[in-house]
Amino acid sequence: MRIVMSGASGMIGTALSEHLAAQGHEVIRLVRRPAKEPSEWTWDPAAGELDEAVLDTADAVVNLSGAGIGDRPWTKKRIKVLRESRLQATQTLTAAMRRLGTPPATFISQSASGYYGASREGILREDSGPGYGVLGSLCVEWERMARTAPPGVRVVTPRTGVVLSTAGGALGPLLPLLKLGLGGPFGNGRQYWPWITLADEASALAYLLTSEVDGAVNVCAPESADVNSIVARIAEAFHRPAFCRVPRPALRLVLGRLADELVLADQRMEPARLAAGGFQWQHPSLSDAMAWLTKYKAS
Repeated sequence: MRIVMSGASGMIGTALSEHLAAQGHEVIRLVRRPAKEPSEWTWDPAAGELDEAVLDTADAVVNLSGAGIGDRPWTKKRIKVLRESRLQATQTLTAAMRRLGTPPATFISQSASGYYGASREGILREDSGPGYGVLGSLCVEWERMARTAPPGVRVVTPRTGVVLSTAGGALGPLLPLLKLGLGGPFGNGRQYWPWITLADEASALAYLLTSEVDGAVNVCAPESADVNSIVARIAEAFHRPAFCRVPRPALRLVLGRLADELVLADQRMEPARLAAGGFQWQHPSLSDAMAWLTKYKAS
């Protein structure tokens, strides 16, 4: 396949690009700077500028663009950046597809577990309604924008959970603290995080490129786990204590709204559509994930 990808330089984009290249696919990376090689194509999503010629012979488009959700506190300015970086990129891609006589067959446009809001009771499957808050409303808009792709395009919006990797993501700020013996659960630690390893995230997105699934898809591991369990298993895997619990008031003081909607969010998400489609996880359990993380770090 010939696949055009935005956000290819990010943690997930890098892993997915490598995964697809290993399968023999061609990946064209959209970049905001002047293109330096044949596998790159310049665009300006903030200005809505993309030459649709890059999509003319593409089989699929993968949209992973967006400023980092947990990189910094959520000021009004930061929330605006989070929203615009996602909606502008998605709108630019769908508009370019609509200018083609024959658009790509598939459009994978990233969403997030934040669709379900900060805290929800019960199991969250793809037919569960949206939640409230910054992330809930953002993901609703994000997915709605993805669906402005032209008729006949299969649109998939993966609602990705917490991606576990030693290369960054949710563990980026946690691992250094754990290694110093200063890490620990956030809040009471009883909140569920819908986790997935970076390797399975890349595999799941690659699977969605070639499957017949459309619409929303929960992307997480089939084993549910709360933050107490996740942090304890990570600490055990890296032979470090994890006694320094970070209290909820301290998190709110430092992170503001981000604390409640991301770090303290309670989302027991189930990957119902991935499981029904026969997707095979490499790391379906926390034990599998920890074995991969320690091996991945050692390599």
